[in-house]
Amino acid sequence: MKKVLYIFLLFTQTFWAQTTFEKGNDFYQKGKYDEAISSYESVVKSGQQSAELYFNLGNSYYKLNKVAPAIFNFEKALLLHPNDSEIQNNLSFAQKMTIDDITEVPKVGFAKILQDFTSGFHYDTWAWIAIVLSVLFLVCFVGYYFSNATVLKRVFFVGMIFLLLFNIISILAAFAQKNHSENDRPAIVFAEVTSVKSEPNASAQDAFVLHAGTKVFVLESLNNFKKIQLLDLKEGWIEKSAIKELKN
Repeated sequence: MKKVLYIFLLFTQTFWAQTTFEKGNDFYQKGKYDEAISSYESVVKSGQQSAELYFNLGNSYYKLNKVAPAIFNFEKALLLHPNDSEIQNNLSFAQKMTIDDITEVPKVGFAKILQDFTSGFHYDTWAWIAIVLSVLFLVCFVGYYFSNATVLKRVFFVGMIFLLLFNIISILAAFAQKNHSENDRPAIVFAEVTSVKSEPNASAQDAFVLHAGTKVFVLESLNNFKKIQLLDLKEGWIEKSAIKELKN
């Protein structure tokens, strides 16, 4: 009985979320962006999430020139669909509204090659690639085991070697990408203007100033402060109320 009730509640919540989402789309089409935001945010608060939902939220905030929430929601959408060109394009438009001009320090050497390679796919995709390669390896093993022709045995054996190698690479890439994803703590500055301190203390010397919409990376937390790093590798302490982390 409890299981039936749970399924009913889940179905009801999903149906409500879909209806509210469609209502938000209707508001957006009519140019009622505040109402659209209210509908989309209520869906988010219900626990539902999708790239389309965050993308539409980002567009609604962008239409109202609210840079921080626009960038935040486009970034949330990208977390779910990392290679979506439309989301990336709209995010770049929103980022042009930011005040802070921060140049990313490019990675060099083997670290850059490794990150460029592993970031080509989400870790779930790497895992699926490994599964497919494992199945193909099994097919080659069966072919090798039951084949009587020497040439075919050699072909299947070579195929097994290459598939095993690529399988190991895929598994390592999946672990590397998952580790990077779990340790990466991006956040968006929501305060219009905020001072980044040299120490986790309100009376400490200002290191630099940030404005709404700037992307930072959280390194650690202490009391009401978070240590952050910028794309140009500058570091400092910021009040936790001034930023909003993308990963909850």
